[in-house]
Amino acid sequence: MTYLRNFWTDEQGQDLIEYSLLMAFVALASAALFLGAGKSISGIWSTTNSQLVAANSQASGS
Repeated sequence: MTYLRNFWTDEQGQDLIEYSLLMAFVALASAALFLGAGKSISGIWSTTNSQLVAANSQASGS
């Protein structure tokens, strides 16, 4: 019974678990941020590409 009580109150390794959970949270938050930024960058790229195509067609038509 003493072994179980000591095992239950032992806090060795608790820091490792806390840091692992913190790293998992940071990784998930970063992934969500990058996914959102990817859509935004895709929109910027599409707009820029269409403007360049329009400018090229105007320059070729003149």
